Amino acid sequence: MPQDHIRYDILAQDALRGVIRKVLSEIAVTGYLPGEHHFFITFLTEAPGVRISTALKERYPEQMTIVVQHQFWDLKVTESLFEIGLSFSDKPEKLVVPFAAIRGFYDPSVNFELEFDTVLDSAANDGGDTEDNGRAELSGTIERLAETATKDENAEAADATESDADVDAAKKAGADVVSLDSFRKKS
Repeated sequence: MPQDHIRYDILAQDALRGVIRKVLSEIAVTGYLPGEHHFFITFLTEAPGVRISTALKERYPEQMTIVVQHQFWDLKVTESLFEIGLSFSDKPEKLVVPFAAIRGFYDPSVNFELEFDTVLDSAANDGGDTEDNGRAELSGTIERLAETATKDENAEAADATESDADVDAAKKAGADVVSLDSFRKKS
């Protein structure tokens, strides 16, 4: 198979991150989410540019899922990142998350999901296990959070994180999953 010098896989992921940027930008302008929309955003806490409190970093050393629904404030969006205020166990926190650190985005109100192949540089050459484990963890996180949101729409943001369900759980739940595997060079 010929080598992809253009790197369509990277271009496609950047374009899909642009969807998240656009949605969050519109929410930042209006200050609220329309209709029943709400988001689960999973990101790598060790990724460059991520800024979270030490307490959150200790609690979520690898990745974290936040819920953007009813209680958020100071949402600011730039070309490369977003800042948001959320409450964790009644304690206000400010988070800064670069779009490049996002592993997943899910809006359960319309079963829309995006997954990204974001891995830290230190894990990039481990033979692929980190990516597979990360996908399973992300998929399980999204499924568990969606169930929690369905049961209690007023649940506190970010109390439901981390998971261990299988990779196909979100797909079985009827979510539209965009996978970039079909664009990736097979070696």
